[in-house]
Amino acid sequence: MMYRIPLTLVFILCSLHLALAQTFSISGRVTNVSTKQPVPQAEILLVNTGGLYQADAKGNYQINNLAPGTYTLTAYSVGLGSSTQPVTISNSNVILNLELKPLEGQLKEVNVKGEVEKTFSVTRLNSVEGAAIYEAKKSEVVVLNDITANLATNNSRQVFGRVAGLNIWESDGAGLQLGIGGRGLSPNRTSNFNTRQNGYDISADALGYPESYYTPPTEALDRIEVVRGAASLQYGTQFGGMINFVMKEGPEDKPFELTSRQTAGSWGLFNSFNSIGGTKGKLHYYTFYQYKRGDGWRRNSGFDAHTAFASVHYKPTDKLEIGANYTYMNYLAQQPGGLTDAAFAADPRQSVRDRNWFNVNWNLFALTMDYRLGERTKLNMRNFGLIAERSALGYLEKINRPDPNVERLLLQDQFRNFGNETRLVHRYDFLNAFSTILVGARYYHGFTDQKQGMGSAAADANFRYYPDNGNPSISDYDYPSRNLALFAENIFNISPKLSITPGIRYEWIRTIADGRYDVVNKDLAGNIIYEERVQENRTNTRDLILFGLGASYKHTENFEIYGNFSQNYRAINFNDMRVVNANIRIDQKLQDEKGYSADLGLRGGIAELVNFDISLFHLAYDNRIGLQPAKDTVTYMNYLLRTNIGKSRNRGVETYVETDVLKLLYGKGYNRYSLSVFSNLTFVDADYLIEEQVFKDKKVELAPALIAKAGIAFKRNNLKLSYQYAYTSEQFTDATNSISEPTAVFGKVPAYWVMDLSGSYTYKRFTLETGLNNLTDERYFTRRATAYPGPGIIPSDARNYYVTLQVKL
Repeated sequence: MMYRIPLTLVFILCSLHLALAQTFSISGRVTNVSTKQPVPQAEILLVNTGGLYQADAKGNYQINNLAPGTYTLTAYSVGLGSSTQPVTISNSNVILNLELKPLEGQLKEVNVKGEVEKTFSVTRLNSVEGAAIYEAKKSEVVVLNDITANLATNNSRQVFGRVAGLNIWESDGAGLQLGIGGRGLSPNRTSNFNTRQNGYDISADALGYPESYYTPPTEALDRIEVVRGAASLQYGTQFGGMINFVMKEGPEDKPFELTSRQTAGSWGLFNSFNSIGGTKGKLHYYTFYQYKRGDGWRRNSGFDAHTAFASVHYKPTDKLEIGANYTYMNYLAQQPGGLTDAAFAADPRQSVRDRNWFNVNWNLFALTMDYRLGERTKLNMRNFGLIAERSALGYLEKINRPDPNVERLLLQDQFRNFGNETRLVHRYDFLNAFSTILVGARYYHGFTDQKQGMGSAAADANFRYYPDNGNPSISDYDYPSRNLALFAENIFNISPKLSITPGIRYEWIRTIADGRYDVVNKDLAGNIIYEERVQENRTNTRDLILFGLGASYKHTENFEIYGNFSQNYRAINFNDMRVVNANIRIDQKLQDEKGYSADLGLRGGIAELVNFDISLFHLAYDNRIGLQPAKDTVTYMNYLLRTNIGKSRNRGVETYVETDVLKLLYGKGYNRYSLSVFSNLTFVDADYLIEEQVFKDKKVELAPALIAKAGIAFKRNNLKLSYQYAYTSEQFTDATNSISEPTAVFGKVPAYWVMDLSGSYTYKRFTLETGLNNLTDERYFTRRATAYPGPGIIPSDARNYYVTLQVKL
């Protein structure tokens, strides 16, 4: 029966029908406006897709296989300026002649967004953007201006609602830390993605500790770029890919603009976001300050956060732009601790820890340069640095034990690192078409100082060690690291429809662990039966070469088949090398993880009507690091060992389809209302390929078999309403697939579903936003923590509201 056909399948069939419908062409001649003579070998850029075409010796060009719609063409040639013209195809071929003026300055960067962005809040990256190649790679771009959501708390469930395959940890209702993982990889502090802001690293230590303690406020973002596994060749060796948060910039048409957003919400939430920006001559700037505080849904979960950002860009000439960025963040949050399964079932709002605190101080710097060496060549340089620290204080013993109000464990990390990434992009003629090559180099120098010891026995946020406690220092380590990488990718346009993109990356890595740690074993009564201080100095130097290959076939400008294969590599991090945790021990013979990822998909759409991306993925992991049950040979007590447990395989299907129902019914010219419906389904099959009995036939942890999101967005003039439904199936939290255990550190995370409702209305300079998150007041959780912010079950927030008033001057 018709009503049983899945919504996604209906969208796919409609999309394929539209994509394969009758196509037309744009043709014409490029001439010199002064001489009236043709311009031979002129270049024509189809801005909507990033496709490049070339005129013949007589200046004639032709672009075929275009579906009806509105397009933007830019023509340019060496020694001449550029000409940009819009053109609309209705039901016939179009002739468009372009005239170029003599060059009075260098060609400026062309930056016109594709038509799909006008209706849909998710689009994809062009083949070449800035100093990066994205041809044949799976990518999504979340356009924040088109998102109706709780931006004050960085609600990632809503912000990333249209990005397929993301498993999201919702254990931080304030949005202070982002936890997302894709394709069955751990969401822990987004550590399986290379995380960037404006193209440079923002994680604690990109090589040895790639966890993100800082998350850019979504109120300050223009867009979020997500690139999957094949990003490893350009951005590093993370299996998950790359996430880039792109900040807003000041308006180009006025010297000053002020935006002020004030938000109030449940449980004492108050958020004040204020920004200024503008352009004056050759200089443009943008800066903001955000203050956020709240009491949290659970007891003992208050927070207080400050975030600031400043960006200045100066263009002394048309071919040179210099930029400077500074980011500051500081927050203090009380951690309510975890719960056992029984405690969660009885009252998920309760807290049995009132002495746990977390403090982060982040200072991020960046200097950038973009220089156009010629019409076809661009150089990009990014220098970046981080001075930061994080402190965690609390009683971290098993959650089924009461807090005895003794000295708390204090963990303090200091991060001092800097790096440079330089890229050169050049377009050249090859096989009667344009090809693009990217070559780059990266140097990274990291230094992390990590201490763990005993702190105050009081309940306040006192982040000082107490040497009078008798045993103040449990471990003290320095982790210097060095990384040099060379990489290259090349788009070979074999024909106007077919391209092949090979890539290679060379990595040289040196990691050092220099310090000491104490080994203390206690009996069941808590008496020390064995104690030893161990000095350690380990150096691990290695190099490797990664290969990748992508292919793209564009049947039309609106329908593409793409595929890619890329080798991956993930170095062991500092926590893998040494961690003091009552529940976990570390294998001293840990090795780096290796593997590969592959994609095969089809994507496209019709502007203002349909947008879709459907793909298969395969992720192979070797030397996968996980937790293995073990027994102490002295005390005979059971514990978990972090070690290389073997191979795993993650494979699945990711689908995203969105359509404007009213335009689909009444035609593209209908603009009285907009009713957009989207479906986002991901199916994952993640298994361990290990014969050892404890792992045989087990599922990979943190890899739910089904992640589904669907929603409706309604727009009428300045009114926006949106509804979203999100479902995540059950998942395990350890490689042995345990169902539950007394400490609640491991076990199942049951399936859960959440609904959100949001709206906004704009009147002149004012915008009012409001919404209900977790509309039906579900009680659920998304993670079990082994240490902070647990250990144990971390409940997600109950139903809550927010109201935001924005004024723009």
